[in-house]
Amino acid sequence: MTEGGRVADATGNWVDSLAPVQARPYLRLSRLDRPIGSWLLLLPCWWSAGLAGMHAGALPSLWHIVLFFIGAFAMRGAGCTWNDLVDRDLDGRVERTRSRPIPSRQVTVKQATVFMVAQALVGFLVLIQFNLFTIFTGLASLGIIAIYPFMKRITYWPQIVLGLAFSWGALMGWPAAFGQLDAPAFILYAGAISWVIGYDTIYAHQDREDDALIGVKSTALLFGERTAPMLATFYAGAAVLIGAAGFMAGGGWIFGIGLLAFAAHLAWQVLRLDINDPAHCLMLFKSNRDAGLILFGAMLLDAAL
Repeated sequence: MTEGGRVADATGNWVDSLAPVQARPYLRLSRLDRPIGSWLLLLPCWWSAGLAGMHAGALPSLWHIVLFFIGAFAMRGAGCTWNDLVDRDLDGRVERTRSRPIPSRQVTVKQATVFMVAQALVGFLVLIQFNLFTIFTGLASLGIIAIYPFMKRITYWPQIVLGLAFSWGALMGWPAAFGQLDAPAFILYAGAISWVIGYDTIYAHQDREDDALIGVKSTALLFGERTAPMLATFYAGAAVLIGAAGFMAGGGWIFGIGLLAFAAHLAWQVLRLDINDPAHCLMLFKSNRDAGLILFGAMLLDAAL
C-alpha cells in the first residue's frame, strides 16, 4: 500500500488531500479520484443526445444532459466496484493495482458489495426518469457489465466487451428524445465501440508485463509492436462510423468540422504513441476525453445553428 492508503496510480488528487479519511477508500472504489473513466462512459451518452438534437434541429434536453452526467458517474462507480470485487486476487498481484482498497484491505468484500448496490441504486433512480423504452434499453446493458471483468481471463479481446459496455450510452440519448432506436444510433454505437477498443488498448499497455506474468489477456498483448497500425485501424473506423451516423441524422458543416478535429486528435494519438512508456500511454488515454468533448461541442453547435 502506498502512503496514507493511496492508490499507486492515482496519487496527488482531491481524494488524497480533501476528502474525509473514512470516505477515501469508497471514493477510490468508485474511481472518483480518477474520473476519466466516468467521462469516457458519459461521452457516448452525450453524443447520442447531440445526434438526436441534430436530427430534430434543436438543442438536446438540458435535463437529459444532466441525468446522463449523474448516471454515468454512478454506474461507472458501481461497475468499477464490481470489477474490483471480481479482480481482487489478480489486483493483489499487479504493481499498479495492489494498493486498491479491496486487495489492500482498506474495505472488506461485504462493505464493497453494499457500496456497489448503493451506487447502482442511484443509477437506477436516474434511469427511471426517462421514457419506458429508454429504461429497458438501459437495463439491457447490465448483462454486458456483469461479464466484462471475466473476459480478460478468456480472450485477448476483452476490449470488445468493454466497448459494448462503455459505448451503451450511444443507444440512450436517441430513444430518450424519440422513444425508439433508429439506424443513426446503432451506427454511432458501432463507432463508439471502435473508439473504446482503441483507447483501452493504449491503457492496457500500462499493465502489459504484469498481465503476461499472471496470465491475463488484452489487445495490448495481442497487438504488441503492431499496436500503432491496429490503433489507426480502429480509430479510423470510429471516425468513419461516427461521421456516417452524424450525417445520416442531418449533421451539417459544423458537425463535419468537429468530426475532422476529432479524427485529427485520434491521429495525433497514433503518431505520438510509445507503448514502452506507461506514463505516456496514460496521458494519451486520458486525452480521449478532450477528443470526445470536441465532437460533442460540434454536435451542439450544429443542432443550435
